[in-house]
Amino acid sequence: MRARGAAPRAWQRILSGRRLDLIEPAALDIEIADIAQGLARVARWNGQTHGAHIFSVAQHSLLVEAIFSAAEPQAHAAEKLAALLHDAPEYVIGDMISPFKAVIGDAYRRIEEGLLSAVHLRFGLASPSPPALKRRIKRADRAAAHGEAVRLAGFGEAEAIKFFGARPNLPPEAEALLEILPADAAQARFLARFSALDQALVAEMARHG
Repeated sequence: MRARGAAPRAWQRILSGRRLDLIEPAALDIEIADIAQGLARVARWNGQTHGAHIFSVAQHSLLVEAIFSAAEPQAHAAEKLAALLHDAPEYVIGDMISPFKAVIGDAYRRIEEGLLSAVHLRFGLASPSPPALKRRIKRADRAAAHGEAVRLAGFGEAEAIKFFGARPNLPPEAEALLEILPADAAQARFLARFSALDQALVAEMARHG
């Protein structure tokens, strides 16, 4: 119980032993294994999806990166990694549906942006991302949301178009990621993709070093 008059606790205890301050997050308190575990256990669509397992934010992140990379095969590894990590803050603050974000206002967004900035610093990405890259990732995010809405969350096609834009022509690797994975499999896939992109980023930096 918090003592009367004491400041509210603003940190999350992580299983790796860290305490991540949600208000002023330190990049050194962020580890990819913690992100992968958290995202694999956070449900998209508030869990309102078909199937025996949740559709996790980890799997959504893989889907967005697959769509982004297929649309932009010449994208740098850093850009693909930014796409994979676009929802990384949700490993500690959870996924909040857009209508609820609108009700809450700016408080959630400030926390989200601060955490994403720390994640980017931790993994050698630009912080904040350039506006043009944000827009490109957002296009992939909306395409992913359209596919998820229709295939998994009970939306009709017309309703999905209204909220998420025209029906996307998803590449095969993205279509496959609309088949829900158990949490442990989503976690492993997310870690493997991060590792591949991180190695590619290191190689790119070495070539242009």
